[in-house]
Amino acid sequence: MISVLLDDVIYTDYGQFTIVSNAGSFDGDAARFFAGQANGWVGADVPGTLHVVLGRRSGGSRVRIELSTDEPQLERSQDIVEGSVTFQPDTPVAWEAWAAETSGPLAIPPGSYRTRVSAIGRDEGSANEFAEIAVDSYLIQFWPAPASEDAILKTSSQDATYWNREWGSRRD
Repeated sequence: MISVLLDDVIYTDYGQFTIVSNAGSFDGDAARFFAGQANGWVGADVPGTLHVVLGRRSGGSRVRIELSTDEPQLERSQDIVEGSVTFQPDTPVAWEAWAAETSGPLAIPPGSYRTRVSAIGRDEGSANEFAEIAVDSYLIQFWPAPASEDAILKTSSQDATYWNREWGSRRD
């Protein structure tokens, strides 16, 4: 069973979209979100936090968040990474854009989750920051699973390649 928790165009600055259940909001220290990771655009190294670097620096990007009871089928996307996140009891989960300019609650129960982030249009988002319509989109899927290392499943865009090189490849 799949529950859709968010499906909207989210306006951000600096391409920052974060799912947080603690004091893990982005504070400018990217290294702490991506420490020990292979990928460089979905940071999951801070407990209870998932930091996604969108292709589009500013403006609106389509974001859909799903919660599944089982691992979902792999979507056709240009870029796909997986990571793990654990949400603790008594700490509500929310999404937020840069500096919490926009935010909202997410109905994700406490527990350990695998998350898959699939992206389409990262290069278009990067090149068309001031486009009047959303040109990049992201599907963020959660399902119950034990924690494990992040994984790059597919990289087709130059933008994801750049971030994987800049902030990824930090695994010892």
